[in-house]
Amino acid sequence: MKTNSLFFSLILFFLVSCSNSDDNGGNTDDDTVITATFTLENAFPNLSFSRPVDFQTAKDGTARVFVVEQGGVIRVFDNASTTTNSEIFLDISARINTQADEQGLLGLAFHPNFNTNGYFYVNYTPNENLSVTSRFQVNPSSANVADSNSELILLEMPQPFTNHNGGQLAFGPDGYLYIASGDGGSGGDPQGNAQNKGNLLGAVLRIDVDNRENGLNYAIPPTNPFVGEPNSRQEIYAFGLRNPWRMSFDPDTGLLWSGDVGQGELEEINVIEAGGNYGWNFFEGTACFLGNCDETGLIPPVFEYNHDAGDKSITGGYVYQGTLAPSLEGKYVYGDFISGRIWALDAITNNPSNALVLETGLNIASFGINADDELYVCAFNGSIYRIVEN
Repeated sequence: MKTNSLFFSLILFFLVSCSNSDDNGGNTDDDTVITATFTLENAFPNLSFSRPVDFQTAKDGTARVFVVEQGGVIRVFDNASTTTNSEIFLDISARINTQADEQGLLGLAFHPNFNTNGYFYVNYTPNENLSVTSRFQVNPSSANVADSNSELILLEMPQPFTNHNGGQLAFGPDGYLYIASGDGGSGGDPQGNAQNKGNLLGAVLRIDVDNRENGLNYAIPPTNPFVGEPNSRQEIYAFGLRNPWRMSFDPDTGLLWSGDVGQGELEEINVIEAGGNYGWNFFEGTACFLGNCDETGLIPPVFEYNHDAGDKSITGGYVYQGTLAPSLEGKYVYGDFISGRIWALDAITNNPSNALVLETGLNIASFGINADDELYVCAFNGSIYRIVEN
């Protein structure tokens, strides 16, 4: 890749991408000292969380935020640095019978009309062989407490192994629910799930939660790309993914961004398109992984990086739209779970430029935004942080 620089309004020294394969290749390694004008602040210094994996808002006009703990608890509290207490919004820990590192309660999304219907959706693994997407409803007598008995199971997915569960949920601008699904686990996708449209693994799914059909607790959007295609699950929106860990919509463009955790060499960022095949397990990023690696019909990543600098597990983020870090506006901000680095990707052109924002040293499990579109970071040290420009 041709070396590019991304100039922010304040003085920054950048970690600039350079190629290891082709124009989509990237390497986050750089020997220079990176001086950033950003700070990672503990957003809620009086609170601590157990393995926080998601951070969401209900977009209901309140200042509340919701933090998902992997063990099965969702906590709710006011979005203020002085907050000293969080309430348990939902506790389904008793329904999660697994000790695997990548399983548990993994995703949360609020219905676009949550303010009136009180519906929200979760993804969790009740055991090592199953993923579940369910709908719950808030308790009508208390806005900070969900009715744990209101569960309506929408979708169940068998899991052949304990890793690569995906689990992110997000409502798109079309009002449909999108579900990120890993390839079923193990290593190298030994069952070929990601290229098999006959199952729901290794894919982004899209369902209509406001209607029901064919005995299901949801309907298939008629514009789903494989509707009517024999031997294909109609829920599939895109496929060929390994472990899409954290996806989000850009509210300005409507684009769906996703990180996809690599096998052993490359981490990738994708913009998910209807009907897209993202290549796994024929390709890991842009590198041939299995078979004759024919690229025909495949969508390459927008950006990728290798493991040379100790960055080994991408955590997808958000296109920044807040005000606390104005130099990041319009950039896709993401991180790495292993290294704790956070970058900003400018992918507007065909030659994306990637800038190092922070070296945190944290295990970054997820990003989230509040009602004001400010960016937050969920770390496995038990704290939630926010990115602030100095």
